[in-house]
Amino acid sequence: MERIRVAIVGYGNLGRGVEKAIRQNPDMELVAIFSRRPAGDLNIRDEDVAVLNIVDAEDYVDRIDVAVLCGGSATDLPVQGPQFARFFNTVDSFDTHARIPQYYEEMDRAAREAGHLSAISIGWDPGLFSMNRLLFEAVLPVGSTYTFWGKGVSQGHSDAIRRIDGVKDAVQYTIPVSGAMERVRQGENPQLSTREKHVRQCFVVAEEGADRERIAKEIKEMPAYFADYDTEVIFISEEELKREHSAMPHGGFVIRSGETGEGNSQLLEFSLKLGNNPQFTASVLLAYARAVYRMNKEGQAGARTIFDIPLSYLSPESPAVLREKLL
Repeated sequence: MERIRVAIVGYGNLGRGVEKAIRQNPDMELVAIFSRRPAGDLNIRDEDVAVLNIVDAEDYVDRIDVAVLCGGSATDLPVQGPQFARFFNTVDSFDTHARIPQYYEEMDRAAREAGHLSAISIGWDPGLFSMNRLLFEAVLPVGSTYTFWGKGVSQGHSDAIRRIDGVKDAVQYTIPVSGAMERVRQGENPQLSTREKHVRQCFVVAEEGADRERIAKEIKEMPAYFADYDTEVIFISEEELKREHSAMPHGGFVIRSGETGEGNSQLLEFSLKLGNNPQFTASVLLAYARAVYRMNKEGQAGARTIFDIPLSYLSPESPAVLREKLL
């Protein structure tokens, strides 16, 4: 069996998820992990895997088929994406929606100049949810599309709470409003505000002696994070936070409510319920790493989104087997 040589760039929750997911894909092997942290801090037990600083990546140009970029979208990927696209085929989960068009152009230019292929914004949103929004709207051109997220942990919102003075630790859950989803599923096609679609639930560990009333007020009034939502702040102990809120679940729904013909109601829905968000995202990234590898071998170069990659390229099975088993 031909094996795809994979590198991981960044070894946080997502990078560790990719490492685990590679073990479930027999046609892939982990060759190297690139990190800014010292190799001894990463606790990699596989002696066949090179653990190197990011600055040494260029030395592995001929030894890696696809690099999975696991850095954050705010500061890591805007720099590392074009940099690594010059060395390798890449796949990443860039998720700053408003900046995707700009990021696409930068990645397309870097990858095309090097003869590489880069799949960007791969995951579940953007990613699988994006694919379903496109599919549903193409099939039902008359209608409304709704996206609900959760119940799940928002890493960015949790981090925003932890930056408040007096907060020792915190976890924030995004929760869809069940009544709003039910209205959509009933075919009402409601116009829903931000506040009507989701609520936010915050579990906070306060520093000893901290003003809890002030902390709660700062959270609820934080612009761009909580001010537009109904937000519940619950203070708990550090032990309870670790015991009850250490997992990283997430998920959500894409719903298209529309009509065909002479006013016949139609409803399409795609949903995810994830026990571990980073591990699931890692599995999506690897499926698209396989596609990137295959498409580049065919001579394709530049950037691609989830809209541009045929589904058959994601599977290790041949087209003939897919037609027999799944069509």
